Amino acid sequence: MSDFNINPGTLYIVATPIGNLGDISARALAVLTQVDIIACEDTRHTQRLLSASAIKNKTLSMHDHNERQRQDYIAQLLQEGKSIALVSDAGTPLISDPGFHLVRHCRSLNLPVSPIPGACAAIAALSVAGLPTDRFSFEGFLPSKSGARQSTLLALANEPRTMVFYDAPRRAIDTIKDVVSTLGGDRYVVIARELTKTFETIHSDTADNLLAWLEQDPNQLKGEMVLIIEGHKVDVNAISPDVIKTLKLLLSEMKPKKACAIAAEIHGVKKNALYDIALSFKA
Repeated sequence: MSDFNINPGTLYIVATPIGNLGDISARALAVLTQVDIIACEDTRHTQRLLSASAIKNKTLSMHDHNERQRQDYIAQLLQEGKSIALVSDAGTPLISDPGFHLVRHCRSLNLPVSPIPGACAAIAALSVAGLPTDRFSFEGFLPSKSGARQSTLLALANEPRTMVFYDAPRRAIDTIKDVVSTLGGDRYVVIARELTKTFETIHSDTADNLLAWLEQDPNQLKGEMVLIIEGHKVDVNAISPDVIKTLKLLLSEMKPKKACAIAAEIHGVKKNALYDIALSFKA
């Protein structure tokens, strides 16, 4: 166990394992042991983690439906000098989990908020996806209904960064069908399922081939899933030489963002496409 000592009146945002209990840090265990109260997304779920680590401590439920009601009470406890840990069911709190309103409220009151880093499904999946990681966007959970999901994907059709989503495996086939219809069957996609658990699966292919794979193996429609989609690739050859010449001249005098905006205005092209090209010049 770590000899880390907690500070009174501090809210600790504690990352917990996403599957394998061995992934919890010594510092996280020390905090969970020493704080006055642990605020949990689900007290029963967290109790299993605490029991596995022989930690006996007070817990308080704080989830999507009661966070705003709890925030004043928790802030009051912090102001009285109590130390509190916030955990979600798995991974890093606030990453598509409750806690945003509480943290913002505490920071508005100048109460100390300290991170205890650890597992995060999105980052874990991204690290093994084999797609560019220098620039990526985390898009959270995809909508459950196909129409809304297609609208979300269409809005991201020209996004050049690698895109990371959370989704329910039971919807995986329908989701990949929507990827095919909105982004194209040749878009490269990675499914990372049940990360750090016994049946961990990381599979990558074009959306067309991935769809066929899912339809042939019903076992892949179970558990937790991270979906990673390749960003839109800009075809430099599709941009006229005049646009490239203008962009290069502007880049010699100003930052890429401003240069792309001006070149796009001059030539009537999308600045996002130019930004990707501008970055390739600097690589």
